[in-house]
Amino acid sequence: MAYIEGNKRAPDEGRACVFCRALELPPDDDDAWVLARDDHAFVTLAKFPYNPGHLLVLPVRHTGELDDVTTEEHAAIARFLTAGTAALRAASDPHGFNVGLNLGRVAGAGIPEHLHWHVVPRWGGDTNFMPVVGHTRVLPELLAESFRKLQPLFEEG
Repeated sequence: MAYIEGNKRAPDEGRACVFCRALELPPDDDDAWVLARDDHAFVTLAKFPYNPGHLLVLPVRHTGELDDVTTEEHAAIARFLTAGTAALRAASDPHGFNVGLNLGRVAGAGIPEHLHWHVVPRWGGDTNFMPVVGHTRVLPELLAESFRKLQPLFEEG
């Protein structure tokens, strides 16, 4: 409901970027869930996941333009995309992944002002009638549990 209700509110132009704000909070804060970070990029749990373990990989620097991303940022993002799939494999053995970037609001970016790549673990049969008929997602795992399982795997890698 937070996602649905949030979409009904008028945008607050003075509000800080949720991703930039996440970097200022403790890693396990309900508005952060930062799993790993370096000087150029970071990994966080998606606050409104498609599946348990849905990750976001972002540049630390606030930008919504792909051509603004530096070579160092691209390299860090690629490292975290690889580390993310490895951590998810170790934690929950998915059958595959959707990995991608929605560039711009019309392309599906919910927060187009700060680039973020999605890493969504997938399992055979992980979709059902609920999203289609009930317009509801059913997730068998809370964010805190996903964080608890994945965070140590980023520290190891």
